[in-house]
Amino acid sequence: MEQTLEFDRELIRRYDTSGPRYTSYPTAVQFTEAFTEADYRRWAAATNAERPKPPLSLYFHIPFCDTVCFYCACNKIITKNRKHAVPYLEHLFKEIALQGALFDADRPVQQLHWGGGTPTFISHEQMRDLMRATGEHFRLLNDDSGEYSIEIDPREADAETIGVLRELGFNRISLGVQDFDPQVQKAVNRIQSEEETRTVLEAARAEGFRSTSVDLIYGLPHQSVASFAATLDKVIDMDPARLSVFNYAHLPEMFKTQRQINTGDLPSSEEKLAILGHTIERLGQAGYVFIGMDHFARPDDELAVAQRNGTLYRNFQGYSTHAECDLVAMGATSISMIGDSYSQNLKNLEEYAARIDAGHLPVFRGVELDSDDKLRRAVITQLICHFELEFAAVERDHGIEFRDYFAAELNGMEDFVRDGLIELDAAGIRVLPRGRLLIRNICMQFDRYLRESRGGRYSKVI
Repeated sequence: MEQTLEFDRELIRRYDTSGPRYTSYPTAVQFTEAFTEADYRRWAAATNAERPKPPLSLYFHIPFCDTVCFYCACNKIITKNRKHAVPYLEHLFKEIALQGALFDADRPVQQLHWGGGTPTFISHEQMRDLMRATGEHFRLLNDDSGEYSIEIDPREADAETIGVLRELGFNRISLGVQDFDPQVQKAVNRIQSEEETRTVLEAARAEGFRSTSVDLIYGLPHQSVASFAATLDKVIDMDPARLSVFNYAHLPEMFKTQRQINTGDLPSSEEKLAILGHTIERLGQAGYVFIGMDHFARPDDELAVAQRNGTLYRNFQGYSTHAECDLVAMGATSISMIGDSYSQNLKNLEEYAARIDAGHLPVFRGVELDSDDKLRRAVITQLICHFELEFAAVERDHGIEFRDYFAAELNGMEDFVRDGLIELDAAGIRVLPRGRLLIRNICMQFDRYLRESRGGRYSKVI
């Protein structure tokens, strides 16, 4: 497929509403406590009975951070006391054993991800213990063929840490940068040097990591086109395989740490759009292709290749190359996807620990997908990953007449057609280059819960 993008400032301004990021459908807003541990166990057993059995993807949430970044909306524990990780890991090991007992031992772990928080908050020996415990209860791959990734704060890692992670089997890293400008860093309480970041990236290449990714955020206080362009040039010079360029959503009424940010220091909406426009242009000049939403990659990176091959997928970790895995998520607040269900662990550490000490999985809410959910998930996933949809393929897979089933949705896409976001004909939908930045708007047209006003609070699409 063509991986091009067209930036139209006026068009984006008109369509810049709020909406889901579609790391799942239904989104977490639809999860309820009617979904219980018993439901989770039932779904795990059902996936063991599938033929062939789907492989597994494991996610581990390490919630600790040494310092707070004021922009952060993640579930985290801020502490400088490293001992706080000890009881958490003890309970995480118990959850690993509980979860491992539910899934047949012959199901390989094709994907593994440590997120947070700051996964490198824990010591090297604790990292080894965590991977060892995982290997005791799940079938880890030892031939480097899996996608084993970790999120890294370069302030909490060095070349030795990178060597340990490679030894443990990790072959992909994602680095948080956000911005190198000193004034911006001070305003968001994240002081991180270019040298620290470059050291980690160079160590990863030296150790043979297969993919490196860098996260940036636009819309932070004191940012301008010129200042962000300077950061972007430095990152491009470091040559990561992937970049994620996120829009900062300022929601201080929801996230207390964001109240430390002076609203008056935030760039205007016009400046944010100008930053985004320059970023897209500069990354294109540097040889990166647009994957979707806020993700860019080198043309030879696995994400870009998977998109061209039609095998790209999207889940709670973002874009992925494996669509067939069941996702087993462990740790407080983590979200699993088992069969046609989603479920989330308890968020409070004390409640999480108490549930595990009682011998129970810490699942506290979730949702089971009905046939309509599965149909709409397939449509949204296809559009958000590949920017095109063939009606005949959906009809074949789900036994519907597309134009009859989605008559209201298709009628509501007249503005998208008129504004050149999409082409719509009897065969399907093709998202055009000027519509790709607005893919969330297009997907929202197929979201039944939004149409029924059963949605939640979401970030702006741009």
